Amino acid sequence: MRQHLIIDADDTLWENNIYFERAFDRFVAFLAHASLSATQVRDVLDEIERVNARIHGYGSLNFGRNLRQCYERLAERAIADADLEVVVRFAEEILEEPIEVIEGVPDTLAYLSERHELTLFTKGHADEQRLKIDRSGLAGYFVHVAIVREKEAAAYRQLVEERGMEPSRVWMIGNSPKSDVNPALEAGLNAVFVPHARTWVLEKEEIRPGAGRLLTVDRFSDLREHF
Repeated sequence: MRQHLIIDADDTLWENNIYFERAFDRFVAFLAHASLSATQVRDVLDEIERVNARIHGYGSLNFGRNLRQCYERLAERAIADADLEVVVRFAEEILEEPIEVIEGVPDTLAYLSERHELTLFTKGHADEQRLKIDRSGLAGYFVHVAIVREKEAAAYRQLVEERGMEPSRVWMIGNSPKSDVNPALEAGLNAVFVPHARTWVLEKEEIRPGAGRLLTVDRFSDLREHF
């Protein structure tokens, strides 16, 4: 039976968080804090990001704002405009990174798109996400692309209603328990969890039972065995 497959983008179809981690490593080296470890600096940044995500959303530009605030809070030297420009530049360079499509994704999308209806569903800065989608070369496999500020249960319900999907035949596929799996299950949809070793810490949480079915696969290409 033809299914509606809603598929996440970042860290499901292509690498994303690794570039933010590399930018953070450069930030830690530049900060050169005398007593705080990288893990402790990360804890401070995580708290800043938790607050700012609700206000400003996601993406590399907002990450630059977060790094700047973290630097202003932790710097042990006089804060110069030139230093802040360096910090923000760490985030801006993320946009210049090549799109690294995850192994097996193109062939799997080609297979799935012939059998089912595919929707790309992602969150973040709209222009930045569209740029990544265009650069990935994967847009042609999808009948619809939706970019939202936050992927909550209400956003899934709205997408399903607008697209006229039958919830029992809808599967959300992604690497994030917080944004992909749990809200889809809460909305009464089915979900496929595709773990990624470098998933952003703020996207991690325990998977909660929901009305829909849950499937876990080791890698994206394993979807061919189920759909």
